[in-house]
Amino acid sequence: MADTDVPIVSCVRQVRQSNEEVENILGRQDLVTELPGQPDVGFLHYAGYVTVNEKNGRALFYWFFEASSHPGEKPLVLWLNGGPGCSSVGYGATQEIGPFLVDKDGRGLKLNPHPWNTEANLLFLESPVGVGFSYSRTTSDYSVLGDSFTANDTYIFLHEWYKKFPSYRNHSFYIAGESYAGKYVPELAELIYDMNKDASSFINLKGFLLGNPETSDSQDWQGFVDYAWSHAIVSDTIHKTVKENCNFYTEDTWSDKNCKEAVDEVLRQYKYIDMYSLYTPVCTRHPASSGDVTKQMMFKEGSKMMPRIMGNGYDPCLDDYAETFYNRPDVQKALHVNHGHNVKSWSICNMQIFHDWKDSNPSVLPIYKKLIAGGLRIWVYSGDTDGRVPVLSTRYSLNDLGLPIVGSWRPWYHQKQVSGWVQEYEGLTFATFRGAGHAVPLFQPSHSLAFFASFLAGESP
Repeated sequence: MADTDVPIVSCVRQVRQSNEEVENILGRQDLVTELPGQPDVGFLHYAGYVTVNEKNGRALFYWFFEASSHPGEKPLVLWLNGGPGCSSVGYGATQEIGPFLVDKDGRGLKLNPHPWNTEANLLFLESPVGVGFSYSRTTSDYSVLGDSFTANDTYIFLHEWYKKFPSYRNHSFYIAGESYAGKYVPELAELIYDMNKDASSFINLKGFLLGNPETSDSQDWQGFVDYAWSHAIVSDTIHKTVKENCNFYTEDTWSDKNCKEAVDEVLRQYKYIDMYSLYTPVCTRHPASSGDVTKQMMFKEGSKMMPRIMGNGYDPCLDDYAETFYNRPDVQKALHVNHGHNVKSWSICNMQIFHDWKDSNPSVLPIYKKLIAGGLRIWVYSGDTDGRVPVLSTRYSLNDLGLPIVGSWRPWYHQKQVSGWVQEYEGLTFATFRGAGHAVPLFQPSHSLAFFASFLAGESP
């Protein structure tokens, strides 16, 4: 992977094991102690910046939560949200799996009853620069953002982060994420896997976990249309038109006028509901602009898909609460944003990044094959009420891998109820979550925590 202005190997060779005294100096300066509205907890958490390019002044913002018990014995998990352009702090950390959830109207935080840091140490990263609080002092950096750029910066971030927290360097390491992180996570895992051939840059990567992931553009598009039809979003006529005129496996798909118009109609029908959660209400706080926002979030013809989570969950206005909370000066100061100086405007998704994205891998299936052969643990799950990256898209993609089936399709259970269905392949596990939208932990928090625990243990759900 290219597109970095400092050679990765030369940068990583500088990383060396440090002792606990150094960790006390480098890590403790990022300790969060006075976060407004934070409930009392018995674990430590840290937030701040890691510089990934000194010359350009490029720095990524992170938030790290120690495991709620025995952090020294539990794995480290990096969580990434997608977009490209959406915040892992605003979504993953405080809407889904972190120990705190943003409270109504951004007034503060409340405890998450099913946080994933009961099972692991959780590291959330706002990536690439331009997302959330992450930034570059070199404006030209923002014009070259893409998959390769993001993977390289995240890789450097990890090694620099280990300098702050060297006691975690030997912990088992996993990567997790959802939606467009379906591209980010395998690409980063492949980079780590390749670079691990050099012992001086070793990261103890064990595997990755992905929810409703964008995987292969052609299968994702096909599944998107088929799911909309099978869930009564569009008519038989439109579905037939797509089938007869769209070949999603060719680069000139969108040159066909009938195909483009039919897919546009699928998108138009989706604007009336939450595409990311078919059966829950939309946020009506800004009804006059909701249609415009929906149109903004729709992908352009032939482009990558956009994981927008607005409208998900039992309270469809969580995005608004997050934007209010993270734009509070006292919150930014507590999280060491801009090192406590100057209020920074924060948005849950940076639409400019999405529109200007330079390179998007059309398929990460070859990476799956490579890393399965390399022995990494790979689990994929789908909320079955998500229309944006629906379960059909993921099933089409995984079927193309041609993996032998070692465990037949069966229901899996949590608290004596069917949580979904699971299929076990040689080298990969796939599961569905019944009644969950795009951000599965938001809809099925206790079920997803149990699933996460099974993943870490390498045990069937």
